[in-house]
Amino acid sequence: MTAPAARPVAITCGEPAGIGPEIVMGARAALGAEIPLFWIGDPAHLPPGSDWQAIDAPAAAADVDAHVLPVLAHPFPKAVTPGAPEPDNAAAVMEVIARGVALVMEGAACALCTAPIHKKVLKDGAAFPYPGHTEFLEALTGAPRAVMMLASPHMRVVPATIHIALQEVPDALTPALLRDTIRITAADLKARFGLPHPRIAVAGLNPHAGEGGTMGRQEADWIARLVAEMAAEGLDVTGPWPGDTLFHAAARARYDVAVAMYHDQALIPIKTLDFDRGVNVTLGLPIVRTSPDHGTAFDIAGTGQANPTSMIEALRLAWTMGRSA
Repeated sequence: MTAPAARPVAITCGEPAGIGPEIVMGARAALGAEIPLFWIGDPAHLPPGSDWQAIDAPAAAADVDAHVLPVLAHPFPKAVTPGAPEPDNAAAVMEVIARGVALVMEGAACALCTAPIHKKVLKDGAAFPYPGHTEFLEALTGAPRAVMMLASPHMRVVPATIHIALQEVPDALTPALLRDTIRITAADLKARFGLPHPRIAVAGLNPHAGEGGTMGRQEADWIARLVAEMAAEGLDVTGPWPGDTLFHAAARARYDVAVAMYHDQALIPIKTLDFDRGVNVTLGLPIVRTSPDHGTAFDIAGTGQANPTSMIEALRLAWTMGRSA
């Protein structure tokens, strides 16, 4: 009796005028038969000469040769010129993401890997009402709260606040938000990353973690107390640590994940240390979702310069997590 084919990873096309179509073809070529997968999008947007094959359902991806990209076709209203986004395609980009989520939710795919979107294009063309991909996935899956984690072989980081202006961070950063972020992070590292007792380091918001209240009061007024309370509950959580000393090699050896207070505090270190292999993982969802840790790169789209490494790593992590989900 032949064993049933493993459920594949669903890949959404993202912004078709960016480097998404190129990196998915590069990833397919590099991975071959290593990971069962399929792409959702308009095949007219793939690079010229791409080797692809239409499928009518995710299960049919198993019948496609390993060097060919299985495509679940989703027609878009407008043709695409690399580097020149078309706002009239924005609604279709959102539809593809929703379709990918639905396929994973119903069990037809084991995980979702999303190519980069461009939020301004979505807002201009379809009044996209979310700050970013993470919040859209939260709404699509009905998750109470989603948390963004960036992971690479060097480190894992989680920003407590994500796609908001820096001036909005102090008001958005509340004890409830930080507590939820730490709890969701700990739970998913246990359930999906095989870390029974994840070590969590919490960064301070202000320079030198406030330096005793002389450079900001949040650490002294409530962050330190919250960290101590969660440690008393049994979590291996420490901090708040100064952000400028939290990411050197010796510091990173003392934790499994760093919870940062805002977007750039988390993303600058990981993108500096390992830009090509960073992967965006959404925690707190009922599905597995990963994504390359970079944007649409309109400036190099269609030139053949796009590096598929982050997409390859995102697919590998999606497959690893999806098989055990």
